Amino acid sequence: MRTKRAVAAIVAAGMLAAGLAACSAGDDAGSGATTITYWKLTDADDASKKAWSEILNGFEDSHPDIKVKVEERSTDGHKEALRTALGTSGAPDVYWSWAGPGIGGEFVKAGGSLDLKKYYDKYDWTSRFGDSTLSTVKQYGQWDGVPSGQSGAGVYYNKELFEKAGITSTPTTYEELVEDADKLVAAGITPIEFGGTVNWHLMRLLDNILMAQCGSDTFQALVTTKADWSKEKCVTAAFEEFHTWTQKYLTKGWASLSDSEANALFFKGDAAMVIEGSWFDNVLRANDVDTSKIGVFLFPTGTGQLYGDVSSNYITPTSKHPDEAAEFLDYLTSEKAQKISLDLVGARPVNTAVQVDPTKEDSLDKQWDPIFADAKGLYEFNDQALSLAQTTEYWRIQNLVATDELDPADAGAEFQKFIDQQ
Repeated sequence: MRTKRAVAAIVAAGMLAAGLAACSAGDDAGSGATTITYWKLTDADDASKKAWSEILNGFEDSHPDIKVKVEERSTDGHKEALRTALGTSGAPDVYWSWAGPGIGGEFVKAGGSLDLKKYYDKYDWTSRFGDSTLSTVKQYGQWDGVPSGQSGAGVYYNKELFEKAGITSTPTTYEELVEDADKLVAAGITPIEFGGTVNWHLMRLLDNILMAQCGSDTFQALVTTKADWSKEKCVTAAFEEFHTWTQKYLTKGWASLSDSEANALFFKGDAAMVIEGSWFDNVLRANDVDTSKIGVFLFPTGTGQLYGDVSSNYITPTSKHPDEAAEFLDYLTSEKAQKISLDLVGARPVNTAVQVDPTKEDSLDKQWDPIFADAKGLYEFNDQALSLAQTTEYWRIQNLVATDELDPADAGAEFQKFIDQQ
């Protein structure tokens, strides 16, 4: 078994206790119930909040001997709290995380995950999940986490703005996508929006261009540092293309916008496209966008692979109640709980017994069905595929190229230099 050691502290431990947004599932004083703590992201919309409330209440109603104390945080706050607490007595019993090597792997490799093999045997979880999600569980050498969700990311577009620009069909090649961007510019329409104050938003553009220029095999070799970023010509081509997009096709003032501010431009029809995940369907509805006027297509990388991620829930090695925590995770991935998430939020179930009902999907949701069905594999967001240190450097270089402070021809060598120094 992997050695259990604490994650290196990023912020002072005292900050962990201060200002954390928390909500308790109920007061168990005097009830004799066991309380487990669960850390997750703050739900972004009312539908997600309703689904989570129903699932949590359903668990506690059916398990009166277990209470769940939930603490919710923003994306960055969640990551920071985990880096501070894992391996200490302040760690939760269960936490949610992306499963990719660069985020989930950081916590797992630092001893933040209990080996769940006995629970996979007890609950027969291996028959519950598909191969793509199970592969993330076993990628680090033991049984880490229980799949929580899976998402795909694509290019959302405004059908009316495409029509106004004379675009009659969605692009099937990267070259056609660039041609469409030029048509939008010629029609006086901003082609695509990104918020520059959060690095991961703009990163989605660079990730996809890198895949389009390098292809699947080289892309995977690069993000796993098995290929040299300074020697692959496709890397330079990708940064050059990325630079062109930032200079010609992005919203003016993008560097000072947050992701939510930039997305508001798409809601209002002030930008034609945005790269977002399948969760964005619900965000659009929450912002009163007529989804019949919105379409989505897979970024045309030429690989047929889906850009996206898998998330999991992990039990910490320091948990005093691993059995109760496992019971909780069994419920979260049960058919009943997964169906609630599907019906209320449209979240694609990780439990293979729960199927999407096309009669309950709106026109935008239905567009995702063939995208998921036809995908020829998955490539993850690079802030999940790369290590934390590599991600930070990747973002730094990305931003320098985007703001014209680094020649795209030097970007690959700059990143490789950092990798070599690690």
